[in-house]
Amino acid sequence: MGKTKNPKFKRSQFSPDGLAATAVKNTVEEAEDEEDSPAAELLEKLQSPSADVREYACASISRIVQQNQTIPGYLQRDAVRKIGPLLLDHSLTVRETATGALRNLSASGGHEVCEDMVRQDVLTPLSALLRECCAGFGVNSPSKKGQKTSVEDVANEAVNLLWNLCESSSTAVSVFNKAGLVDVLLQCLQKHPQNMELAISAAHCLHTVTEENSELVRSGNAAVFGVLDNILSSSQTSMENTLLRTLAAGSLWNLKNGLSSAQQSHTLTALASTLSHSLSLDAGELIPQLWRAESAHLSKDTTSVTESHQTDQRPAGLQAEEMEEELNDEKINGGKPSMSKTKNDISDLLPRDRLELREAKALLSAQQTSLEIIVNMCCSDEPSDDEWEEMSSSDESEMCADGMSDTNSSLFSPLCLSAELHTVLLNHSIPQQVLKKAEFPSAAALELCSKDSSWKCLLKKMQRVQCRALTCLHNILSSMDTESLGGASGLQAVAQHLSSLVFSSAEVLKDEEFLEAVTSALRSLLQIMATKNISQCMTPHQLMGFCEAATSCDLVSVKVNALAILGITGSSLAKDKNTADTLQLIGNALLNVATKDANLVVCGEALDALFDVFADGDEAEKAGKNIDLLSSLKALQPGFRAKLRKEGRGKYSSDQLCVLDNIRINLKRFIGYLENLQRK
Repeated sequence: MGKTKNPKFKRSQFSPDGLAATAVKNTVEEAEDEEDSPAAELLEKLQSPSADVREYACASISRIVQQNQTIPGYLQRDAVRKIGPLLLDHSLTVRETATGALRNLSASGGHEVCEDMVRQDVLTPLSALLRECCAGFGVNSPSKKGQKTSVEDVANEAVNLLWNLCESSSTAVSVFNKAGLVDVLLQCLQKHPQNMELAISAAHCLHTVTEENSELVRSGNAAVFGVLDNILSSSQTSMENTLLRTLAAGSLWNLKNGLSSAQQSHTLTALASTLSHSLSLDAGELIPQLWRAESAHLSKDTTSVTESHQTDQRPAGLQAEEMEEELNDEKINGGKPSMSKTKNDISDLLPRDRLELREAKALLSAQQTSLEIIVNMCCSDEPSDDEWEEMSSSDESEMCADGMSDTNSSLFSPLCLSAELHTVLLNHSIPQQVLKKAEFPSAAALELCSKDSSWKCLLKKMQRVQCRALTCLHNILSSMDTESLGGASGLQAVAQHLSSLVFSSAEVLKDEEFLEAVTSALRSLLQIMATKNISQCMTPHQLMGFCEAATSCDLVSVKVNALAILGITGSSLAKDKNTADTLQLIGNALLNVATKDANLVVCGEALDALFDVFADGDEAEKAGKNIDLLSSLKALQPGFRAKLRKEGRGKYSSDQLCVLDNIRINLKRFIGYLENLQRK
C-alpha cells in the first residue's frame, strides 16, 4: 500500500467527549424534575437588580459548568439567552463574569454546545461588547486603583469566547466575516505593548479564523497585513512576544494568497525567520532557568509564595487552545488519531504574578505552533480526508471498483516544496531544528515540572512539542534532499533514534498520539532511505517490537505504519546476504496479522508488506520456503476474498475498497509467482 498523503495540521474542533446535543435531550426530563436545582436558582439571580448578585450568579455558573455533566441543566433552562444580555450590563464586572461563564460553557460543552450557542445568537451581544470594549480602550484602562475590572479584562474574556466559538463552528466564522470583527481583533493586537495577554488572545483567535477562510483572503485587508508585519518586526525577546510573533506568522501564512508575488517572497522570509527563532530556543535549558527564577523571588516572601500557588479567583473561562489539544487535532496521513481524552486544563488561567510560568508556557506554545505552521507549509492544499487512505504500490494496471486507475494517485503523493520555500527553510536551518525538537524533552525539565504541582501543566506541552516535531518531520522528509538532513549517515542516525523512541518505556506504548507521530515519521524516513539505497539499521529486536505494536495497539494508523515499516525494512534486507533468519521473523509476523486481524485495511497492509519483502532475492526465497509462505497465503486467500465481499461496502470507504481490491488481485498474482518459483 505504501503511499500516503502528507498530513496537514488543522485547528481542531472540541473533543467529541464534550457534551453532545443528545446528552442534553436525554437529561432534560431529569433536570425538569429538579425544581430546587442550583441551576434554576442561579439563573433566577441573573435578573437581580443588584450588580453584586448578578456578578455572583455569573461567577458561580462559570465555575460550575467546568464540570460538563452540569451543563444540560443550564442549557435546557435557556441559560445562553439569559446570560447573553449581561454581556452589555452597565457593570464592567458583571460583563466580565457573564462572558467568562459563556466562555467556560463553550469550552466545556464542546462542538454541539458551541453550535447551539451560535444558533441562539450569542454572537450579536458578543459583537456589540467587543466593539464597545475597543471604543473604551484607554478610557479607563489600565484599571484605576481599587477597581476590580478594566475594559481590557472584559475584552480578553470576550475575545476568548469568540475564539472558542469560531474554533468549533463554521457558522461563527461566517458571522465573524460578515460582522467585520477582524477590525476588533486588530485593535486588540495593537495593545501588545501594554497588554500582552489580550494581544495573545486576539492572535490565537485570528490564527483560527484565518484558516481556510477564502472570504477573508479575498477581502485583502491591508490593515491586517500591516498589523501582522508590525508584530513580526518586533525586537522584544520575551517568550510571550515570541508566541505573539509566531501566531502572527501563522495568520500571515493562512492569508498568503491575498498578497502579491513580491509580497509573498518578502513575507516567506519573515515567516521562516520567526519560526526559526522560536524553534532555536532550548526549552530544556530555559524552563529550569525560569523555574529557578520564580523560586528565588517567591522565596523572598512566604506570603507571596502562598498567594501565588492559590487558584486564580478571576472568573476567566477556559481557552480553546487547552480544550483542543487533546482532541482529533491532526489529520495525520488523512486519518484521525485518537486524542479525544477529556481534559479540563486551565493552566492558561495563571495569576498575573506567575510571570516565569507564563513565559514557560508561552515558549512551548510558540514552538508547538511553529511546528504546526511548518507542517502546513510542507503539505498539499488538497482537502484532508477523514479516513486512512492508502494507495497500493503493488499493482499498476488494474482499475479500482469505481473505475479509477490506481496509478492516478496524485492526491496521495507527497507535494514537493517550491524551490523558493525549500531554499528559505534550508537557509533558516528549519530541518535541523525540527530534528532536534523530535528528541525527547529534557530530563531535567521534566523532573522539575513533575515535582512542582504548579508546573506540571507543562509536561504534556513538552511532549506535544515532540509529537508535532515528529509530524513535521514526516512532511519534510519527502521535500528535502538527503544532504539537507545530514546525508546518509545523518538519516541512519535519525532512523536509529526514532526506532529507539518507540520502545523507550512502557508508558510510550500507551501514548497513541506519540506512537502515531513517531511511526509515521519513521515510515517516511525508511522509505526515503530505501529509495536512495541507504542501508538501514533496524535490529531484529526492534523489528519484532514493531510487530508487537502492530498486533497490540488499538489505533489502526499505528498498526498500518508498523506493518509498512516491516515491509520496507524486510524489502531492503532481502537484497543483503545472510538475512534469511530475520526475513523469517518478519514473514511470520506479517502472516500472523494478515490472518488474524479483524480490520481489512490492516490485513491488506500486512499482505502488501509480504509482497514487498518476498518479491525477489535468494534470501527471500529461502525464508519463504522455511515459513511455508505459499501454503499460508493459499490458506488465507479464500477468507480474505469472502470478508471483502461481505464487509467491504458497509465498513470501508470507496478509496479503501479500491486499494483492497488491488490487494486481492495482487494476492492471486503473488501466489502464482511463488508457485512458479517452487516448480523451478
